[in-house]
This record gives sequence, C-alpha cells and structure tokens, in this order.
Amino acid sequence: MRVLAVVVVLAMTAVLLPGCGSKSGGTGEETQTAGGAKPIKVGLVQINQQAIFFNQMNEGAQEAAKEAGVDLTIYNANDDPAKQNEAIANFVTQGFDAVIIVAIDVEGVKPALRDAAAAGVKVVAVDAVVEDESVSCQVGVDNKAAGEKIGQFVVDYMKQNNITDKKIGVIGALNSYIQNLRLDGFKMVVEADGATITQVVDGQNRQEVAMSAAENLFTAQPNTKIFYATGEPAMVGAVAAARSQNRTGDVKLFGWDLTSEVIKGIDDGFVIGVVQQDPKTEGYEAVMACKKLVEGQSVPSFIDVPVTIVTKDNVDTFRPIFK
Repeated sequence: MRVLAVVVVLAMTAVLLPGCGSKSGGTGEETQTAGGAKPIKVGLVQINQQAIFFNQMNEGAQEAAKEAGVDLTIYNANDDPAKQNEAIANFVTQGFDAVIIVAIDVEGVKPALRDAAAAGVKVVAVDAVVEDESVSCQVGVDNKAAGEKIGQFVVDYMKQNNITDKKIGVIGALNSYIQNLRLDGFKMVVEADGATITQVVDGQNRQEVAMSAAENLFTAQPNTKIFYATGEPAMVGAVAAARSQNRTGDVKLFGWDLTSEVIKGIDDGFVIGVVQQDPKTEGYEAVMACKKLVEGQSVPSFIDVPVTIVTKDNVDTFRPIFK
C-alpha cells in the first residue's frame, strides 16, 4: 500500500467550462512534451471537495499527474449526479484522452461514460463500482466486503465485552451507492450474529446534516449504545453529536474514514474502530492507469487498494496525516 503523505486540503471549486477548470500536472498548461507531442489530458470527475477523503484522492491524482507529465483537470460536482454527467460530456467535447469518474449514481452515469468510450476516451472508475463495458479499469476497495469486515469487528467487540443487548443504530447516506453497499455488508454480518439494526438515519453525505441526524438517532434510540457510520461525513457528524449530547461516556462508534475529530474520538475512548481507506493511492493509481490505457498498454480490470481498521492500538500510524 502506498504510504499516505501529509494531507494538503485543497480548496478547489472548479467550474468546467471551455478552457476552465482546476488543473494539475506539469505546469497545468497544454504545453508540448520534449518529443513534441501534447501531454495526455485526463479529467477527474469528483463527488465533492468537502470530505478529506476526496481531497486526499485529488492529492494522489495530482502527484501522479506531475510524475507522469499528465495534464489533469479536476471537476467538483458538489454531490450532484447530473453535473457529473455534464462534466463527462464536456471533457469529451474538449478532446480529453481519459476520464476518471468517482460516481455518485453508478447507473445514471453510464450513458455519459458510454458516449465517452464511443468517442475514444478511456474511462477509469474509482471507489464506486460502475459495472459497464465503457469502464476499462476499476480502482478502489470492495465496499461490501469491507462493510462485512467492520461488521465482524463489531461482532467480535460485542463478544469480547459481553454485550448481549445487540442493538445497533446507523448513520448512513442513502443517496450514496457506495455507502449503501457498506451498510449491506455490515448488516449481513451483524444480523447473522443476532444483532438488530434499530434505525437507519440519512446524513445525506454532509457533515452538518449527519450531525443533526445522529443527534436525532441518539434521542430516538436511548437504549442503543452501538452506532455505525458509513462514510466520513456520517462519522464526523456522529462524533460531533456524541459530544453535543454528552454521550461520549456511553455510546460506542464504529465507521469509515479518519479525520482529526475522529482520531480525538479514538483517544477519548468512544470511537472504537474505523475503516481507513487509502484515497491518495486510489487517485494516484487512477491517473497512472489512464496514462497506460491512452498509451495502449494493458492494465488490470480491478486495482485493489486495501483497507485497515484503525483502533487505539494502531492509530498512531495514521495520526501524522491529519495534523
């Protein structure tokens, strides 16, 4: 696994219009290479710029673009699947060689990706799995399998701590295909062990909404002590809700994606286990796969980027990333 570097939080709000966008790689301009050929142009269609996860992915993509001499443009869809489709179409019109898609709607994005592939544009999907012939390579994790992994971690935790009242609340993002997969895998494992999902609330993949949803969940389910958050905004929101409601002494949180706030929750003992992905490596591998595809090289159909469950025992390894 590529070791994550210190995060540099990006503040990009790119608007994809002809000649506009957030660029990286080389000088970011359409200069010719030493051999006289124009650099490979890659467009990364991102979900949002709020989550640290996506900013880390962008950082990895930018690092690869600089290393490989690729002209990279990042588009921020601000959680709008329609804008992702428009961005893909614009990249095609502007003559890009490859598109990286971090899909919000894995079904709804397919027509735009098929049009791109038909125009000769190489397509690489990251994180959300887009099952379509237009996609040459998928980079990321098996979200359902990772959901099963954290589910088994919770099952083991309940056994080790003699928890017999197996009630679990969930802070999800019902508009996210990826996070729904994480919930499906989690539920399958914990329910097989006799646990009950008492309630699922929708944080809509936004921290402030997730915090309010988590507060409502804590209030509605006072006898539920274990909670699972399916993504970074839900996890951060759950941590904030536990603090705002003075529940850090009795609730136990499990979920996805570290932040400085989540690490503080681990230090304080109420965040127990967090699935940590390697988004920087995902972005890096996606750009490198685009370069190889455009150059006619073969790449694996799936590039697996492993996950780690972070606990109090191994959090120090990740702490420097979020300082």
